[in-house]
Amino acid sequence: MTESHPRITKAVIPAAGLGTRFLPATKATPKEMLPVVDKPAIQYVVEEAVSAGLDDVLMITGRNKRPLEDHFDRNYELESALQKKGDASRLAKVQESSDLATMHYVRQGDPKGLGHAVLCAAPHVGREPFAVLLGDDLIDPRDPLLARMVEVQEQRGGSVIALMEVAPEQIHLYGCAAVEATDEGDLVKVTDLVEKPDPADAPSNYAIIGRYVLDPHIFDILRKTEPGRGGEIQITDALQQLAADEKVGGPVHGVVFKGRRYDTGDRGDYLRAIVRLACEREDLGPEFRTWLRSYVAEEM
Repeated sequence: MTESHPRITKAVIPAAGLGTRFLPATKATPKEMLPVVDKPAIQYVVEEAVSAGLDDVLMITGRNKRPLEDHFDRNYELESALQKKGDASRLAKVQESSDLATMHYVRQGDPKGLGHAVLCAAPHVGREPFAVLLGDDLIDPRDPLLARMVEVQEQRGGSVIALMEVAPEQIHLYGCAAVEATDEGDLVKVTDLVEKPDPADAPSNYAIIGRYVLDPHIFDILRKTEPGRGGEIQITDALQQLAADEKVGGPVHGVVFKGRRYDTGDRGDYLRAIVRLACEREDLGPEFRTWLRSYVAEEM
């Protein structure tokens, strides 16, 4: 019988980055608040955590990130105005974000990398396993990646990372995992990790994407982890230590994801994500697809 591990309830979302690739739009607006169709990107991420059963969300923020807190808070003036107008549909949309989850916030302070951002969550998380969701990766809700990762962690313990096969020439853009097969088709055991390797040195073409379910022992390792590539504390370096020594924090497994993922951290991919999601919306899709076909035909 598979050993049962504690239920995961907490999610950590690092959101302290400056969003320099989207300047000047992000000069005064957090990149996480840029709209993807008609919702800010960060709301998709919180909704994903909640769908996986994680209703306690800690956001790691920085300066100029106050709009994030405001978005997930009540706006009584706006709600009152919509109520007086009898606009129940828009009122529900406004209230949806504030009713999603129990939200908490902590500032990262110095931008010392993803590992440091995760370490900022230690006082809130305590000694429980927890999830980390990066805001640049939007996972289609029809492909429940995080729920699968939580399931694996609760069954097998340790830490679980999300992996996706990429073209060998693209692996230098990601953390890369060396893996061994398991008795489950979408699950591998991670034996080593390398941050942004040269293609010739990469142990596989399995790239780490922005979803993690972590054992709390990761905090002990991060406290001792020296800055690595780019002068930042890398979560990959800490996970590498966990993978090398299962006695500390258990094994590291990888869920190989083959579903729909939208990258909002790159301008081109951000635009493609908006188009794809708009096309699939019941309220927008039919008319938008018709216009898109005619526009593409004109440009050919």
